[in-house]
Amino acid sequence: MRVLVVEDERNLCDAIARGLRRKGMAVDVAYDGLTGHEMAYVTRYDVVVLDRDLPGMHGDEICAALVASGALTRVLMLTASVTVADRVEGLQLGADDYLPKPFAFEELVARVQALGRRATPAAPPVLTVGDLVLDQARRVVTRGGAPIDLTNSTRSPGRPSWSTGPPRNC
Repeated sequence: MRVLVVEDERNLCDAIARGLRRKGMAVDVAYDGLTGHEMAYVTRYDVVVLDRDLPGMHGDEICAALVASGALTRVLMLTASVTVADRVEGLQLGADDYLPKPFAFEELVARVQALGRRATPAAPPVLTVGDLVLDQARRVVTRGGAPIDLTNSTRSPGRPSWSTGPPRNC
């Protein structure tokens, strides 16, 4: 999972990044809003952990811009703003989750992992390319509406179908 942490308190930002890396995540950091905004557009992140009160560009602006762009990136607001009104405002801007400071690191990790699971949309149960249709759930392939017989050798896990010669009925 790829994560961007945008936090102007350098010690906190670096500590979060170190901890997330120990959990197996690829983590980049930005210490101001302008840099964070640029990084979020240059690299596709699964999750952005975003402070609201940032120098250069406010976290609210970054969040709104990410949402408006249609990016699949999930946003976790991490901020000292603790009132219900602040949390509601952050969520209404498009943040996917909100965690007030101070926080338990284990909770931050769990929330980032949960958001990361939602960052990539699920694959469609039926894949279609032209007139070729693969229904993964039913394990059926058709071309132009006609079923294609898949032999056991072409369905063997770990063995490419082309290893036994050209595909039949294609």
